[in-house]
Amino acid sequence: MEEDSPFVAAAPVLVPMPAERPYTYAVPMGMRVVPGSIVRVPLGPRQVAGIVWDGVVEKVDAKKLRPIEQVFDCPTIDRAMRRFVDWIAQYTLSPPGMVARMLLRAPEAFDPEPWIEGLQRTMLRPDRMTEARTRVLETAEGGLAWTRSGLAHAAGVSSTVIDGLRAQGVFETVTIPPRPVVAAPDPDYAQPALMPDQEEAAVMLRAGVSADAFGVTLLDGVTGSGKTEVYFEAVAAALDKGRQVLILLPEIALTHAFLERFQDRFGAKPAEWHSDLPPRMRERVWRQVAEGGVRVVAGARSALFLPFRDLGLIVVDEEHDPAYKQEDRVFYNARDMAVVRGHIGGFPVVLASATPSVESRVNASQGRYGRAVLSGRFAEAALPDLKTIDMRRAPPARGGFLSPLMLDHMKRTLERQEQSLLFLNRRGYAPLTLCRVCGHRFGCPVCSAWLVEHRFRGQLVCHHCGHNEKRPEACPECGTLDHLVACGPGVERIAEEVVAHFPDARTIVLSSDLMGGVRRLRLELEAIANGEADIVIGTQLVAKGHNFPNMTMVGVVDADLGLANGDPRAAERTFQLLSQVTGRAGRTGKKSLGLLQTFQPEHPVMRAIVSGDAEAFYEREIAERERAALPPFGRLAGVIVSAVTRAEAEGHARGLRRAAPQASDLFVLGPAEAPLSLLGGRHRFRLLIQGERRADMQGFIRAMLAEGPKLRGSVRVQVDIDPQSFL
Repeated sequence: MEEDSPFVAAAPVLVPMPAERPYTYAVPMGMRVVPGSIVRVPLGPRQVAGIVWDGVVEKVDAKKLRPIEQVFDCPTIDRAMRRFVDWIAQYTLSPPGMVARMLLRAPEAFDPEPWIEGLQRTMLRPDRMTEARTRVLETAEGGLAWTRSGLAHAAGVSSTVIDGLRAQGVFETVTIPPRPVVAAPDPDYAQPALMPDQEEAAVMLRAGVSADAFGVTLLDGVTGSGKTEVYFEAVAAALDKGRQVLILLPEIALTHAFLERFQDRFGAKPAEWHSDLPPRMRERVWRQVAEGGVRVVAGARSALFLPFRDLGLIVVDEEHDPAYKQEDRVFYNARDMAVVRGHIGGFPVVLASATPSVESRVNASQGRYGRAVLSGRFAEAALPDLKTIDMRRAPPARGGFLSPLMLDHMKRTLERQEQSLLFLNRRGYAPLTLCRVCGHRFGCPVCSAWLVEHRFRGQLVCHHCGHNEKRPEACPECGTLDHLVACGPGVERIAEEVVAHFPDARTIVLSSDLMGGVRRLRLELEAIANGEADIVIGTQLVAKGHNFPNMTMVGVVDADLGLANGDPRAAERTFQLLSQVTGRAGRTGKKSLGLLQTFQPEHPVMRAIVSGDAEAFYEREIAERERAALPPFGRLAGVIVSAVTRAEAEGHARGLRRAAPQASDLFVLGPAEAPLSLLGGRHRFRLLIQGERRADMQGFIRAMLAEGPKLRGSVRVQVDIDPQSFL
């Protein structure tokens, strides 16, 4: 079916369910649809929204076809976006309908927003004038239409004053179009004074936008080097060309400071897109993006599936962040898919990070990506002095977790009236609770994980499935009272230790699971930036690009934590996280210090961070990946088989292993129990497929699934191409 086909008797429609192909529907007489039309169709007993898709209509008896019920008055999904959906489905081995589902997340937006009742000044004058009426008439001069409440607010009067003037014919009722969700950004609003290396990088990015063609540039700059101001210049160039822009951020719901910086540069905030957005606002943003009214969106990974009318640039900030990987239903990495979206749409993509992923560094070194480097901090602010604390030589006091050296530097920082940050990537009070008498350990009843104590809430919580229970006074195994002990520290326990040492200091704990949600976190981040806290204790949340002007000391409580597992990306992740955390110190030019408590100060990751020699770390890590044929020099895929019983999961996984085709460039490891072998009451086995970079991974897995045992009972199979997590 061609894009401009005037009429068809039947059409393929992709519906938001696990369908491997579009379904065929009849097109009623007088109805016109084209590929990309959003329609309402019957699906079983329900009515669902779907997208008229490309391709040849299946030969089906016309009498068996159910008709399309409605064509929504909505911009069509363009060809580039439809190709993008198909590409993701093919690459991730996901049903196209489930990918399309992410595009159709705002069903109320498919109908036009209703026009608003407004008021406009007529030539008539009121029978008498008052001070309030005078203010209203002065405000309404110029012939613009106002809403009743908007005019009352602007004139500083009550709505009854407006009603009285309308009753006398001074105002007439008109309809006005729906208000934009955000004001239009002005690329010339506040042009910055860039440092020479920033200007050089900005020229490179502007040239990419001017070329009006696909290309990827890695913006690689140390923490505090002003990367945001540089890629804002690319945003300005795209706006000058009349194009739309998408800026992806790993934690958009928490980046209030980013929105303020954008407004300072462009005179208006971007539209936001993330899970915390109220449903009505999501619908308005979706619609105005589709119509082209919203020019810039700052969003989480799902913003990739907004139906932009004329997308001309994608920026992926903190491109290394694991939060860009979705591991639910459709497994995809938003950073990689942003590059694909740019390639299909023929526009540039900018990847920005102080600690780029190994994959992006290799792509830059091999010439597939351009690379712009910012090697110094903005305004020549110095990077923090970084040192390790060898916990074997300077251990904490009995029952504590902070070395005397760490506490001494915190005390000095407090005396200078500056801020300290303690980082521990572990939520709650303690990761394990056990009974001193019988040794009973509190585990999750439906996961192979220990329950984490949250003392602030008095609960034991599973961080994998959400199970929670009240912390008991007695051991449920032996009944002994007051003999339960918390093992190991979480941020709440570190906070307890800090308060004991510094009772007069203003202390804040930052963690994603604290009461109050996103709103509270935003307020607390703002309070820290305004200097309303002396000591901050936080999880990886604090590493997300925040700017705390008075923070001059950062302490990492357990720098070894990320290295203690078999994840092939463990060293890279630890280097990135610790570099980002220590980079919170001294961003405004004050002398600053970063301390890493570690039992292995000689580890290459620790040496690389302390020496500031990131290049040496990347060289070593890249060489190790190449030797092991790991990404980006080889390919990986995970196949996770889960079921209610262990026997079902293991039997199906072994059946898949036997069905794997013979291939010289791909081999299968496993099946083996996943590290989290029980999750949400389901037993899990894992197959890992490794192969050469140019191997047909998707074809291999398709053949294995087709030849393997059919899904029966409670068995589920999930495929994760390019896995980021190995749990």
